[in-house]
Amino acid sequence: EAVAFVKRCREVHRLIIDGLMCIPPVDENPGPHFALLEKIAREAGVAKLSMGMSGDYEIAVAFGATDVRVGSAIFGGR
Repeated sequence: EAVAFVKRCREVHRLIIDGLMCIPPVDENPGPHFALLEKIAREAGVAKLSMGMSGDYEIAVAFGATDVRVGSAIFGGR
C-alpha cells in the first residue's frame, strides 16, 4: 500500500515526497527490511532512502541508503 499512499500524497494532496525511512526491529536482520524499502522507493519514484544506524549502516548503504543515522557511533550510547 505504500506506493499507492505516496501517489495519493503527491496527486491528491500535492505533497512533495522525496524520501522514505525505515528502522528495522533491533532483533532482526536489517537486510530484508532495507531491500523492501529500496523496492518500494523504486516503484514509487522516490530517490532518497533514510535507513541504517550505527550498528547496521554498512548494510543500509549496500541497499542504497542515501542517509544514515550514526549518532551513537559519534556520541556514544544513551
